[in-house]
Amino acid sequence: MFDDDTDARARNSMDATFTSGQEQLACHLSRPSVVDDSTPGLILCHGFPIGPLDARRSAGTFPELIDRLANEVGYLAFTFTFRGCGRSTGDFSLQGWMDDLRNAVDYLVATTGVTKVALLGTNTGGSLAICEAADDPRVFAAGLMSPRADFDDWSDHPRRFLEHARQIGAVRTPGFPASLDEWSRAFRRFRPDAAARRFAPRPLLVLHGDDDSSVPVSDARQLANAHGAAELNVLAGAGHRLRHDPRAIAILAGWLDRVRPQ
Repeated sequence: MFDDDTDARARNSMDATFTSGQEQLACHLSRPSVVDDSTPGLILCHGFPIGPLDARRSAGTFPELIDRLANEVGYLAFTFTFRGCGRSTGDFSLQGWMDDLRNAVDYLVATTGVTKVALLGTNTGGSLAICEAADDPRVFAAGLMSPRADFDDWSDHPRRFLEHARQIGAVRTPGFPASLDEWSRAFRRFRPDAAARRFAPRPLLVLHGDDDSSVPVSDARQLANAHGAAELNVLAGAGHRLRHDPRAIAILAGWLDRVRPQ
């Protein structure tokens, strides 16, 4: 039975690339077994590479997760790697990642015909997801896992953060960026907490581990409070990578089922 399920998912999924500005971004689309005019779309965004996982290996397990979600909740599910990560071209910038996400929504809508999209994201991906969701009427719900409420720590030490991005391979091009000031200005430009406020009253789910050593749980509470009606789940004993926690995925799948447009 497990092999049959795996084969079915493989038949209903595909790898491709799409254009974002001057970059080519690797992506993965998974179709549920039944698709009609009311089937919603789903986009899963990865976070900034941390720890032993460098940029080249970013989001390596995300296609498997997106296949599972498409199968379980019946969404047209999509994931991609931001510029500077995985097999995608380019170099990391927060403005560039924001542009990538907007272009990903456009690509999913254009290629599948969906009219309503849920955005999901882990840490930085979750923070950018709520920023996009706040200003895009096509987004009907957003789910954030281990999100940060702001990028102030990056803004406070931009040169140090740029060097870190180079070390992990998210910035690959010599001489990039042309302007450190312009590159780092986006860290203050995008405010996830303010975006959560604008996103209300559309459904927002915030998941966080109470043992997260990378992003404090207070960030999750700040985003939930800014929204005013968010579903906040703090998981006991959970760390930063909630996508590997079965409890988080079960909560996420149940929430997607409940908020699905009728």
